[in-house]
Amino acid sequence: MHILRPQFRIEEERALAFAAGRGFGVIVAADERGPRASHVPFVVARRETGVIVQIHFTAKNPLVELADGVRRFLLIVCGDDAYISNDWYASRDNVSTWLYEAVHLSGVAHLRQFDENRGHGDALLAAAEARLPKAPWDLAQMEPTKRESMLSSIRVIDLVVDQIEGQAKLNQHKSDADHVAVANQLARAEETASRRLAQKLQALRPELEYKG
Repeated sequence: MHILRPQFRIEEERALAFAAGRGFGVIVAADERGPRASHVPFVVARRETGVIVQIHFTAKNPLVELADGVRRFLLIVCGDDAYISNDWYASRDNVSTWLYEAVHLSGVAHLRQFDENRGHGDALLAAAEARLPKAPWDLAQMEPTKRESMLSSIRVIDLVVDQIEGQAKLNQHKSDADHVAVANQLARAEETASRRLAQKLQALRPELEYKG
């Protein structure tokens, strides 16, 4: 990931927390024909060997064969983004841009044995269900034959993370007046993603006065 400015960089621990909180991203790897990608849910775990991102694919996904314990995979995790028009700023002669948050986790991918599928399923569901305002659902509630059929159709992969890169481009380099002007515009947007970004801009400089 090319970090545009030093103040945009997300510290590694915060980057990991951001990725774990999102729990969904894009896995990319390359073979002799070029890059391949899949959109996947995942869980982040800390083990004695370091940080592991555990994902699963359907057994027929071409990426399964690439998880050979040598090849590197990249996981891209994106947050909210919003277009910023140049006339939203208080000062003149700014450039239109996008604000966004994103984290890249990369490392060597290892294919796990089938007997790890249930543990992965339990961990993935526990993380996802915990984000919902309800009693959690788990695999124990599924009809056993159906559950085993579902679990046998996936392959679990550990991405052993050795590089963590994160960037939050939230106008940190702009003046207070420009920062407030953009935050106010985002707060009035119909899109919830823009409004969430407005809240993050406000949190960066809480001492300023905002309208939204």
